[in-house]
Amino acid sequence: MLEVKVEHLGAVQFEMTAGRNKVVSDQPESNHGFDEGMTPPELLLASLGSCAGYYAVDYFKRNKLEVAGTKVRVTCDKAKNPARLDDFRIELDVPVELSEEHRKGVEEAVHRCLIHNTLLHPPKIALEVRTASAAAK
Repeated sequence: MLEVKVEHLGAVQFEMTAGRNKVVSDQPESNHGFDEGMTPPELLLASLGSCAGYYAVDYFKRNKLEVAGTKVRVTCDKAKNPARLDDFRIELDVPVELSEEHRKGVEEAVHRCLIHNTLLHPPKIALEVRTASAAAK
């Protein structure tokens, strides 16, 4: 089981902890934040982009292709009713020319990305609200 703990730091800032690693999420000043960290939607895009990049670089390494300079850009649109992100686009910039075989191979590799597949097949999400008295038991 994967676990991330999130703690409110004040204002609209949160600290996420996974094992020894920490990341701060914030909002821009226009949303009452200090703009000292990515927003939750940006973190989602970063998660998708870094996962796609991981699978692409893994493919390149296995096929003895250059990996230095590999870049990923992820964009999406905001949608309404309900409020959500939609129309994700992943752009993969690679440092070398790819044959058609390697282009297809890296596309297949990126499509195996855990975050990509999670977004394509939405998970169940359970919510449990615990009050201070219930948490102390």
